[in-house]
Amino acid sequence: MNNNRLQVIRVGLFFLLGLALLWTTFVALNGGRFSFFKEKGYALTARFDNLKGLKKGDEVTMAGVKVGSVAETRLAGQQAEALLNINPGVAIAGDAVAMVAQSSLLGTSHLEVSAGSPGAAPLGPGAVIATKSSTDLNEVIAQLGHLGERMEQVVSGIGKNLGSGEGGSLFTKVDKLVTENGPKLTEAINNIQEITAKLRQGEGTLGKLVNDPKLHDELLAAVDEIKKASGDARSILANAQTLVDQVKSGKGTLGTLIYDDTTGKEIQTVAKNLRELSEKLNNGQGTLG
Repeated sequence: MNNNRLQVIRVGLFFLLGLALLWTTFVALNGGRFSFFKEKGYALTARFDNLKGLKKGDEVTMAGVKVGSVAETRLAGQQAEALLNINPGVAIAGDAVAMVAQSSLLGTSHLEVSAGSPGAAPLGPGAVIATKSSTDLNEVIAQLGHLGERMEQVVSGIGKNLGSGEGGSLFTKVDKLVTENGPKLTEAINNIQEITAKLRQGEGTLGKLVNDPKLHDELLAAVDEIKKASGDARSILANAQTLVDQVKSGKGTLGTLIYDDTTGKEIQTVAKNLRELSEKLNNGQGTLG
């Protein structure tokens, strides 16, 4: 009798332990919330030109956190619609934007919703959320394929230019140029080396200028003197130009003599009188004659 009671107690304990394990698993699957009735949340609609692999059951996330799931996908005219089931208590801002994102390289997708503005009014049940197109992994792979083809063409072109070919490749032309002008290039290099050696040793005018500080300073002083002399020359030329302008305008004694008609006639009269006086003296006329 006691053994039967002990057996019943053991069975009861195992039963309770099993119930506790089931309850723990149920709570864990519901995100830590205990409820015997699943909350429905509310529905939103998202329209796209291409769902890019998005299907029923895929997650709807915001900032990387699951906030719902795709309840259904269907055609709506020339576009595709995704009906979203958003978890209760999650507010989607009115200016939020949804886009299809790649979950992995295996092609699985999910719907990513932006947070929107903090002050924006939330979308209500049945509202249509704004969407934008995203870059598809297949498009990226196709673009990489095109890029690879172009790179192959570029490399092929470089290979043709650098490789052998009719008329001589780049390497062939360079080799021919160096071979034909080798002696001249060698001579030019030797001349340059000789010139630099003389400069280091202070030979020649340039070498002395480079290596003799005193000569260098004297040259700078001479250059300064030349600059000063050129400044003085410019000043003299300016004064001469001013004088010429005054003469042309009839100013001053010289200007009057050259450009004043009355003064010119008076000078001519004086010259005539002097000539007549000279002739009388020569002829013995007058008191002095």
